[in-house]
Amino acid sequence: MSGSTSAVGPVRVEARGWGWRHAGRLRWALDGIDLRIAPGERVLLLGPSGSGKSSLLHALAGVHGGDDEGEERGSLLIDGARAGGARGRAGLVLQDPDSQVILARVGDDVAFGCENLGVPRDETWQRVAEALDAVGLDLPLDHPTSALSGGQKQRLALAGALAMRPGLLLLDEPTANLDPSGVAEVRAAVARVLDRTGATFVVVEHRVDVWVDLVDRVVALGSDGRLLADGPPDEVLERHREALLAAGVWVPGAPLPIERRADAAGSRSAQAILVGEQLAVGRRRGAVVRAGLDVALAEGCSTVLTGPNGVGKSTLALTLGGLLEPLGGRVAASAPLAGRLVPEPIRWRSRDLLTRIGTVFQEPEHQFVASTVRAEVAVAPHALRLSGAEGSARADEVLTRLRLDHLAGANPFTLSGGEQRRLSVAAVLVARPRVIILDEPTFGQDRATWLELVRLLRELVDDGVTLLAVTHDAAFGEVLGDRRLDLVASDDAAASAPTGSAQ
Repeated sequence: MSGSTSAVGPVRVEARGWGWRHAGRLRWALDGIDLRIAPGERVLLLGPSGSGKSSLLHALAGVHGGDDEGEERGSLLIDGARAGGARGRAGLVLQDPDSQVILARVGDDVAFGCENLGVPRDETWQRVAEALDAVGLDLPLDHPTSALSGGQKQRLALAGALAMRPGLLLLDEPTANLDPSGVAEVRAAVARVLDRTGATFVVVEHRVDVWVDLVDRVVALGSDGRLLADGPPDEVLERHREALLAAGVWVPGAPLPIERRADAAGSRSAQAILVGEQLAVGRRRGAVVRAGLDVALAEGCSTVLTGPNGVGKSTLALTLGGLLEPLGGRVAASAPLAGRLVPEPIRWRSRDLLTRIGTVFQEPEHQFVASTVRAEVAVAPHALRLSGAEGSARADEVLTRLRLDHLAGANPFTLSGGEQRRLSVAAVLVARPRVIILDEPTFGQDRATWLELVRLLRELVDDGVTLLAVTHDAAFGEVLGDRRLDLVASDDAAASAPTGSAQ
């Protein structure tokens, strides 16, 4: 990227005994943080789910809000001034990129930050073009943001931050929903920007290997919201290896104590429980994303749905789950799954879906309806008219298994991204559906919660539940990919086959 008269230099960060507690949280998300980041330093911020990593980034960007959003103590300074008064010097990419989309068209959205900073018009649009190219988002400037996939929205948010050319670049899980080529493109784009601008850089990412050779420092938080380790990457990852693993950090090279089921694909009947025939899918009529798809989910098997960002994976999953109407063809359930209902899930009532097909959205907060974690998990048992004792027992079980029991009284919208993901899974599992459809189920998970979630899902599949997971997580696919469904970036129909066979 070219230089700019309105670009700012690298930023100095200093935290003294700083702590933050969200309104509605049961404890301090961060507590007593002492931290100094020199101008131009590149920091990888690690820690278990819920340790306060996102909260720290929000504070550095000065976007925590007032007293009604939480409680603060200590001091947090950007170039010697309070972080809230240094807005414009930091560019933040949120953990949930959907919440960062502001305007209706791609070009306008990327230009928004520059316009707020008073960048001249001609330079703004030059920056927009460069930023979109840097992140690999090859779309017309007037392309509607509402038509973007989750991964494309992540690239859009990053482009908007890069276009501002901030002195402090803050990224929260910037590659979580990206396909492998997208991860490489985004990382390369960030590296180019840092090399050219010298900006101070802080990135939160559970998968350490993506960023570890780009940063010069690793800061790790413990589950108590306090500093666990701080230093050069090699030193922190080697000296504190066991403590990091115990805290749930993804330490590169550490083996996962979980294996793929032996002969998993052949251990179950190949009878289809849910079938899509010559499907055309899209979010709205007249806007077909994919057509001519033949898909069959085998009963009692786990299927992973993969493919590049923007090819229609989430749209296909929602259509199979009876939440989007097919734009062509049909989705039909087997007689054992449908029971006395018509075969097409799109024609079922919500209560009928609860015990038959449970769907977890890509954006967890889009399906929250209650004011506490426990109340959220109780929605399905109440709708199914279960007894109070049975409903409570089911809620206790899933909250404990997914490590959410200590947050039962918290507001779902104050949880971390990883905690929100587990809550959305818990709210579906409590109804015990026969088919479970998950969109990016391991987003935001630390190593410990990833293992717990994967073990739980595999137990369900072993018990005969049918699972479909949209994912870019190679480790998840290795353990739970009895079968694969790959969507390619072309008009070719998808093919479903056991993992390892020709696609």
